Amino acid sequence: MKSIIQFRISKEGKHYTASGIDFPVVTQGKTLDELTENIKEAVALHTEGEDISLLGFSAHPSVLVNFELSAEQYV
Repeated sequence: MKSIIQFRISKEGKHYTASGIDFPVVTQGKTLDELTENIKEAVALHTEGEDISLLGFSAHPSVLVNFELSAEQYV
C-alpha cells in the first residue's frame, strides 16, 4: 500500500499544472497557493465515497509535490 500521493508541478505559460503520478488527477492554478488548494480539492473529490485502497493507497495518504524546472528557468 502506498502512503503518499505524488504530483509533478510544472509551469506552462501563466499557469502552474499539477499532474498526479500513479493517481489520475490533473489540476492547475495561477499561483502556487491556488494550485495547492486545487490539489487538495481534486484529491478530496476524487476519493470521496471511494475505497482508495482499490487505487493502491492507504486510508489516509499524504500528498507530495515535486516542482519541475524547465531548462529556461535556471539557465
